[in-house]
Amino acid sequence: MKLITKNTDYAVMALRYLCKNKGKVTSVKDLTRGVGIPEPFLRTILQVLSQKKVLKSFRGRGGGFILATSPQKIFLGDLMRIFQGSFVLNECIFKKKSCPYKHNCVLKQKVNGVESQIIARLKSITLASLL
Repeated sequence: MKLITKNTDYAVMALRYLCKNKGKVTSVKDLTRGVGIPEPFLRTILQVLSQKKVLKSFRGRGGGFILATSPQKIFLGDLMRIFQGSFVLNECIFKKKSCPYKHNCVLKQKVNGVESQIIARLKSITLASLL
């Protein structure tokens, strides 16, 4: 089981690089060189981050990307949700079917507790803390 996918990892790498550029608009080419991610792949990640308002994009000569907010307001849990969807440790094998243990499943209760702790921890990790 992977907790963090390649897309999320690459997004963090790109965001860290942008932080180090201290508010300067950074081109995709500079980002590609700086983080070592293939340009087409990185471009897609940057577009998603721009659509989600994590980044601001600028077109044309001198264009590129900057952070749309401070690194203290960008959380790992949010980035994971953007690129990976909701975090779920335990999916009931019955899914939508009626389960006779639905309201008192001990395993689900325990795993949900662990899941809540992990989500809370991931939501507390800021980009600033990863610099």
